[in-house]
Amino acid sequence: MIVVMTQKSKAVFLDRDGTIIRHVDLMYKPEQLYLLPGVAKAIRKLNKLGFLIIVITNQPVISRGLVTEKGVRDIHTILLKRLAKLGARIDAVYFCPHHPDAKSKKYGIICSCRKPSPGMLLEAIKKFNIGPKKSFMVGDAIIDCLAGERAGLKTILVKTGPGHRRLDERYPNVKPDYTAKNLIEGVKYIKPRAK
Repeated sequence: MIVVMTQKSKAVFLDRDGTIIRHVDLMYKPEQLYLLPGVAKAIRKLNKLGFLIIVITNQPVISRGLVTEKGVRDIHTILLKRLAKLGARIDAVYFCPHHPDAKSKKYGIICSCRKPSPGMLLEAIKKFNIGPKKSFMVGDAIIDCLAGERAGLKTILVKTGPGHRRLDERYPNVKPDYTAKNLIEGVKYIKPRAK
């Protein structure tokens, strides 16, 4: 009898706004896109450690009619190209276009993909055969940490966006595994835990 062992991948899931790019309320144009300092260096280090890098982002700008799904994909293409020029690789980007308050029937739903629900994370975990116990979710808001926790990941809260300053009274018991000044500091936490 032959037993086939499948090796699980490891991943670092990154929130977008306030974690890898400057937070802009309702960002919907490419010219609003600015990489945060040190982000490309941090992602390069994670690439070298063998992690898949997957962006996980809520995009209510779509449900508000400010931009189309294609427009958001175009912004992500620009983001990935800018990072690639700096030697940093993103393996996939997942975004949720929904918001329960949207007037559109298509987007105004309660979904399983909008953080803090773990839907996007679970989809990526399945698609890329990721081992949650050796993977991380990094974001600037408690909803990022809660989504990561619900998917079985270790969580890191970064202080580079406004999300970390907002007390989210809906989730008073959610605590990240680690709080970092920025993504570079988050990588220092991840490195000795990279299995």
